[in-house]
Amino acid sequence: MSDDTHEGGDSHARAVVDDDEHGWSAVATEWAGLWGGFAEPVRRVLIAEAKIGPGSRVLDVGCGSGEFLATLAGAGAVAAGIDPARGMVGEARRRAPQAEVRLGGVDDLPWADVSFDVVTAVNALQFAYDTLEALGEMIRVAGPGGRIAVANWADRAHNDIDTVEIAVAAADGEEPQPDGDLRLEGGLEELFRDAGLEVLSAGLVELPWEAEDDDALVRGVLLGAPPEERRASAPVVLAAARPFVRPGGGYRLLNAFRYVVGRVPD
Repeated sequence: MSDDTHEGGDSHARAVVDDDEHGWSAVATEWAGLWGGFAEPVRRVLIAEAKIGPGSRVLDVGCGSGEFLATLAGAGAVAAGIDPARGMVGEARRRAPQAEVRLGGVDDLPWADVSFDVVTAVNALQFAYDTLEALGEMIRVAGPGGRIAVANWADRAHNDIDTVEIAVAAADGEEPQPDGDLRLEGGLEELFRDAGLEVLSAGLVELPWEAEDDDALVRGVLLGAPPEERRASAPVVLAAARPFVRPGGGYRLLNAFRYVVGRVPD
């Protein structure tokens, strides 16, 4: 992860591969099954805080496999999404057939100025090469009075899964990367203010992630890794996750996202 607030990079499953060229399409279905519903609690917070309701025009940037698009449609919003991976776009179109889903990235959104009332990005903005420029593009398609809502992983002190990922990195002889600025308290708010946005609300939302058995845990943590790497790292993953075993079987890891909602000045 970069130490520069305005540059991207992150971990936690979706960072195993960083765009379609490196394999997101290949893992889209597995991603949806293991991680697709994970961020639902913070998505619900964004809907409330950004005042999304019936008729709201909403663009979800980095829409992934489309779970948020389906939730938005269920709230009565007119939803659109964009993702750089063809496989993710296909998954999103299946999950949210009423939404307009396009192939592309946040750096050049293929919509006209002032096309949306709200633009969201959940676990997505930090992957942009320059997050400030990407946020500027989100602001452009929202326009004056529009709202921008962003959420991403909080710092590792709030995330059980970091315990497992650090153990895997150590077994590979790697040092854990420092928390990026956008994961730290106040980081998203600073980015929004740098972009000229009025910060309306911000906070921390707890997100549990559950794996039903050892196989699901290993696949979730090592998403995108070759089979031989999964086999080699599985004992490390299972040992590190032992504190998170549920009494009835499987695993439950508590994690958290930070979010911020801002308003584009008139």
